[in-house]
Formats: sequence, C-alpha cells, structure tokens
Amino acid sequence: MRLVIQIPCFNEAETLPATMADLPRVVSGFDEVLWLVVDDGSSDETAEVAKACGADAVVKLTQNKGLAVAFQVGLDASLRLGADVIVNTDAD
Repeated sequence: MRLVIQIPCFNEAETLPATMADLPRVVSGFDEVLWLVVDDGSSDETAEVAKACGADAVVKLTQNKGLAVAFQVGLDASLRLGADVIVNTDAD
C-alpha cells in the first residue's frame, strides 16, 4: 500500500524544512510513503526548498489559487502517484 502525504504551500520556503524533517518515511502497514508538495503560486523558493528537502513530487501552480484549489490539485496528483491513502498536512 502507498501512502502519500500532501502539503499545500504558499510562501513556505522558511518553514518547510522543519515541517518536512518531521514527516515519516516509514509507516506501519504501508509499503511506501511519498511526500507531495503543492506550491500554490509562491513568490519565494518554496518549490526548490521542497525538492531539496526530499519531496518525491512537487506540483507548482503558476499563480495563487487558494487552499481549496491547492488541496484538490494535491488529491489529483496523489491519485496519479498511485496513492491508496492520502494524508494532508500544513506546512507551518
């Protein structure tokens, strides 16, 4: 089973490293844990920081669409990644 942890972000380059450092890579009952960051049109280096911190996938929206849209984009991307279970967490 595959677990995808999605993190919708807007200008979270500063807080994202600490958040991602606390995310699990192993969860009992799952064969794989993936980290997905949805960058909701950030003007900082959120997407680049996410990649540097080990995100398995990053979706970058070209402009800020708001949390609901970023959340939906994350759900769609998680399903494309083959998620059996999707968990959402905030970046801060």
